[in-house]
Amino acid sequence: MKKALINIDYTIDFVADGGALTSGEPGQAIHDNILELTKEFYNTGDFIAFTIDKHTKNDPYHPETGLFPAHNIEGTKGRLLYGELEDYYQEIKEAENVYYTDKTRYSAFQGTDLETKLREREITEVHLVGVCTDICVLHTAVDAYNKGFSIVIHKDCVASFNQTGHEWALGHFQETLGAAIV
Repeated sequence: MKKALINIDYTIDFVADGGALTSGEPGQAIHDNILELTKEFYNTGDFIAFTIDKHTKNDPYHPETGLFPAHNIEGTKGRLLYGELEDYYQEIKEAENVYYTDKTRYSAFQGTDLETKLREREITEVHLVGVCTDICVLHTAVDAYNKGFSIVIHKDCVASFNQTGHEWALGHFQETLGAAIV
């Protein structure tokens, strides 16, 4: 079975102290796990996709504008990957098995060519990491399920600013989407 690691929104704005929509300590606590898993996937030649939220400041047409503070604004430092992951990404970004795409909705599949990239490589299993467990990771998992991918959630590599939502999403992944929680 061919697999891919999908990194969802692990950026400064979503993780760092002072980030525009930070998950704070829960997001920071998973940094080393995400970095280690990314290196593992890279070293085995498995596909890695960085799917990163991108917004335009004060966009009156985007549905999140009224729901959340402005975050991951195009051209800002807040869109950079958090911590050492940014440096590692800069080292590997030209590799054939590394892909980066901007997304403008919760799901990494919505409005991107992620599914095409996975199908081209005959990938059938997606491993999801990042933030927020109960928002973008959840919506990506639901789309992956509906597209027929097997789903693996790395529970030590997902976090949220909402602990109740995080716990609920972990149960939903397993009980409703049939995801493996590792």
